[in-house]
Amino acid sequence: MNAPLHREIPAGVLDAAQALSQVSAQWDGDIVRQITDYITIPAKSPSFDADWAGHGHIETVMRNAAAWVEAQKVEGLQLEIVRLAGRTPVLFFEVPATKSGTTETVLMYGHLDKQPEFTGWRNDLGPWTPKYEDGKLFGRGGADDGYAVYASIAAIQALKAQKVPHPRIVGLVETCEESGSYDLLPYVDALRTRLGDVGLVICLDSGAGNYDQLWLTTSLRGMASGVLKVEILTEGVHSGDASGLVPSSFRIMRQVLDRLEDSKTGRLLPQSFHCEIPAERLAQAKATAAILGDQIYKRFPWAHYDCGGATTFALPTTTDPVEALLNRTWKPTLSVTGADGFPEMGNAGNVLRPYTAFKLSLRLPPLVDAAGAVQELKTLLEDNAPYQAKVTFESAGGATGWNAPTTSPWFEQALNEASQAFYGAPCGTIGQGGTIPLMNMLSQGFPKAQMMVCGVLGPKSNAHGPNEFLHVPYAKKITAAVASVIARMP
Repeated sequence: MNAPLHREIPAGVLDAAQALSQVSAQWDGDIVRQITDYITIPAKSPSFDADWAGHGHIETVMRNAAAWVEAQKVEGLQLEIVRLAGRTPVLFFEVPATKSGTTETVLMYGHLDKQPEFTGWRNDLGPWTPKYEDGKLFGRGGADDGYAVYASIAAIQALKAQKVPHPRIVGLVETCEESGSYDLLPYVDALRTRLGDVGLVICLDSGAGNYDQLWLTTSLRGMASGVLKVEILTEGVHSGDASGLVPSSFRIMRQVLDRLEDSKTGRLLPQSFHCEIPAERLAQAKATAAILGDQIYKRFPWAHYDCGGATTFALPTTTDPVEALLNRTWKPTLSVTGADGFPEMGNAGNVLRPYTAFKLSLRLPPLVDAAGAVQELKTLLEDNAPYQAKVTFESAGGATGWNAPTTSPWFEQALNEASQAFYGAPCGTIGQGGTIPLMNMLSQGFPKAQMMVCGVLGPKSNAHGPNEFLHVPYAKKITAAVASVIARMP
């Protein structure tokens, strides 16, 4: 019988099998428990908890994360909770370089604030009641992205354990991301000299096309949001007495929104809200569509009903995989995410309501300037109101999207090697429809840096919605993959 092959690992190269074994043991023995505890704390972002400072939940998750990082006793690591007056805190850590001849820094990013509860959770699940089931840790914020700081430190520990030389590493963990990161830029300015010359950004706040390979995010949409309010009366009146004479505030709302969106197709009407899709991104979308196929749209929890003995499902805007990818990454889209002025159904009498208010979320293509879009949106919605109603758009701000810089040869090779080593498949590329305001800031501040934007938000993980989960087996591999890429940084 032939003896098993023994593969020598060159000095300075990460042993993939050893790294995955180590991080898996750490996840199973400690990190899952840490994130389980994190899920129980309703650390809602400031936009969803005006008294966040008084409630103390953000402070709790920040202190818990800091205490855990310090308890790991990573060689050379220095940690600080940085506070600017009136702003949510950030966690900053620094690990000195052990690789000679390198001056560039790796910046690792994550956030600890959360989206609100939302409705529709499974009966045995809830946003603040974690449950581990079949490799999935259910609860709000675990995947988006409370795990990031724990995974980042575990990746550094994997490098240290094998004595693999690495560049200087800093970490920046914020608590305002789900509110648009409006607190982050002042911290970036305050910490700019301590960040150093950033050559690689690792952001673990993104998604995955499947759980079968590493996915690199190549673009992020921007966002403009706010509250659109239509007022026609100063108080509610009997609908039998007034309807037909007093126009419904809801009908006026529909007319105003018709200026912005074609309700039949969902296309945003102002041409300035669109941009040309770069040829490279179009080619990547075609390649990704070939991998994912109809799972691009089938992964969503479509409403369904019985029709003549057959199950009928609600339909997406398109079943073409390429068009589906582009629609959710490079096309502007309007969503109504909240409403006010409506009584609950049980209290809805025959009253013509005085006003209707909608919370709008407008996703913008990566190359559209958010500040200009917000101003244009306000003018478009408010001017020349039907029936001279009082129409106001109160902006909640905006964030410009992001288009990744050209991938350098070393980075592309490192990503593919990591994906093959831990998943047995090449690295995929995908645009994401969400927004990470930091990425555009960092691209402007460090235009030569490579951006490893990835994450665990794969099919059905449902961040922001009910039944959100963290796919733990995938998270273990992405932790090891991060270590592998850092080890390969020139």
